[in-house]
Amino acid sequence: MKRPCVYILASGRNGTLYIGVTSDLAKRLWKHKNDVTAGFTKQYQVHTLVHVEAFETMPDAILREKQLKKWRREWKLELIETTNPDWRDLYDDIMR
Repeated sequence: MKRPCVYILASGRNGTLYIGVTSDLAKRLWKHKNDVTAGFTKQYQVHTLVHVEAFETMPDAILREKQLKKWRREWKLELIETTNPDWRDLYDDIMR
């Protein structure tokens, strides 16, 4: 999916969360899942895609990422529960 996106990864239900932004979601998710780059998601095993929002422009996506990062944890959990109540890994949906 080549489109500006904000995404949330989780280590598991109600686990550690990671919020990121990218213009190539499939490529970025593959890197996270395969621990290609050292960093937060590799260190804390945060690999489950639980939320995605697509945008028309990268500045819009970056603005949303910054907004979500400022949110309280409970608001982030509520967002995930609203859009993905089973905390299903959305990775396969993206890769189709």
